[in-house]
Amino acid sequence: MAETPKRATKFFTFEQYKKAFAFDGFPVWMSLSLAGLGSGLTEAVVVCPFETVKVQMQSDRSAGIDKSRTTASVAREIIKENGFGTKGIFRGLDATLGRNGIWNMFYFGIYHNLKHLIPVSEGNSQGSVSLRLLLGFTAGSLASIANIPFDVAKSRIQGPQPPTGRIYHGCFQSMALVARQEGFLALYRGLLPKVMRLGPGGAIMLVVYETVYDFLQMRT
Repeated sequence: MAETPKRATKFFTFEQYKKAFAFDGFPVWMSLSLAGLGSGLTEAVVVCPFETVKVQMQSDRSAGIDKSRTTASVAREIIKENGFGTKGIFRGLDATLGRNGIWNMFYFGIYHNLKHLIPVSEGNSQGSVSLRLLLGFTAGSLASIANIPFDVAKSRIQGPQPPTGRIYHGCFQSMALVARQEGFLALYRGLLPKVMRLGPGGAIMLVVYETVYDFLQMRT
């Protein structure tokens, strides 16, 4: 339920922000990176409620036993108990903004600023598919390395809390607490599976998007 609107928001808003930041005399690399940042921040607002529900369901050990706990029922429980704000269905919004904003900024910034290095040929204006996949993989992997502390903070804020009460509140407060209690490297916990997911995913996503975009342009 989250991925379809997330990807649609990502690419649609990136194209709009790219036009908005296309100022005369403004460095292209900066305008593309800022467009990526803007698309990530917009995307985060769309996906945050889905992330809150997803993390709660994944961390709930009774979910496999209690078949009545569906996605909709969990969402209703969160809203009923804590409301629609940042203590309820939008809990962890600041960390989600940081996670998605940083990822998109690096992802789009690296890919579009380096894509011109890929040789093009007649009938293939986008360049080699294999090289674009490699560049997309690199961009997705580096973006994952850059944003994972925000992802860890988001998971701590939206996930289970100690029996003594909530200790993870805001993004930077949670980062500082994790680093102090578990060491700085704890902020990079889960990096390998994240890169294994978003490296190939980032490669496929951009190449498919560009291919479909070119096809639709030719049709029109």
